[in-house]
Amino acid sequence: MKRIAVLILTIFVVIIAVIFAGLKEQEIGKINVNKFNLEYEEYNKESLNGLKVATVINKAIDLNETNEIPRNEKGFYILDDEISVEIYITMQVNETTYKMETLYGLGLDKFIKSFGSAEFKCTSIEYHEKTGRVASMTFETQGY
Repeated sequence: MKRIAVLILTIFVVIIAVIFAGLKEQEIGKINVNKFNLEYEEYNKESLNGLKVATVINKAIDLNETNEIPRNEKGFYILDDEISVEIYITMQVNETTYKMETLYGLGLDKFIKSFGSAEFKCTSIEYHEKTGRVASMTFETQGY
């Protein structure tokens, strides 16, 4: 009888430990998502210069490359629903929106020379539904 009671108590303790470990892992996951999002949300401002926009483009390209996000035949990332990040730049001058890969391919140094001191505003930030991580950001030139 004692063995059965010890066995039941052991099973109960193991179940409770597994539940707490799962909750802790979930909490750590949320903290990591928040930390990740803060790295991009710091650029969600009314006014930043082209150099800061180039920095966020570099950050997104690096993230996508590190996570081996595949590209299509045009060189654009094939976005997933979990970890990829895409940056869009809308130029008021010609009302055209460019993907980060286009600007990166032309050379961010040229972008910085042309738009380094221009003012940009983050007009949109979207999140992956599945993970809650930043999925895309759109920046728009301000009066340029």
